[in-house]
Amino acid sequence: MRKTTGAIGLGAALTVSAVLGIGVGGTANAEPAKQQSLYPASALVLTVGHGADAATAEVQRAVTLSCRPTPTGTHPAPAQACAELHSVGGALGLLRTGAEPGRMCTKEWRPITVTAEGVWDGRRVSYEHTFANNCFKNAAPTTVFEF
Repeated sequence: MRKTTGAIGLGAALTVSAVLGIGVGGTANAEPAKQQSLYPASALVLTVGHGADAATAEVQRAVTLSCRPTPTGTHPAPAQACAELHSVGGALGLLRTGAEPGRMCTKEWRPITVTAEGVWDGRRVSYEHTFANNCFKNAAPTTVFEF
């Protein structure tokens, strides 16, 4: 009797390779990844919470905001919020967080922290700002954190 297991094993391996679409090198022939959008990603998760910083704040509300290709998300005014972010090039630290002139707020310390995490024009962003109290947060002339 002859041993032909080597030839049978090789034939079986080539047959399985052909069925599974695996080339001779043993790797799968995958199609290159196709870009789903013409625009870089610009999507954020925004939160508002009670606490002195993001690490200790108890999140009260959270919304999503996507600005490319069109403003969408669970934010109540996505078009306005995206327009504000576009005006500062996505640099959330450049948004005005001080109270509008003529607005008066008490000086009590009941901190409210807002955060933004996500991607803006393909760059990862992480932002947090703490207001002294809810009055100061609401007095800031920005719609990004009005939800």
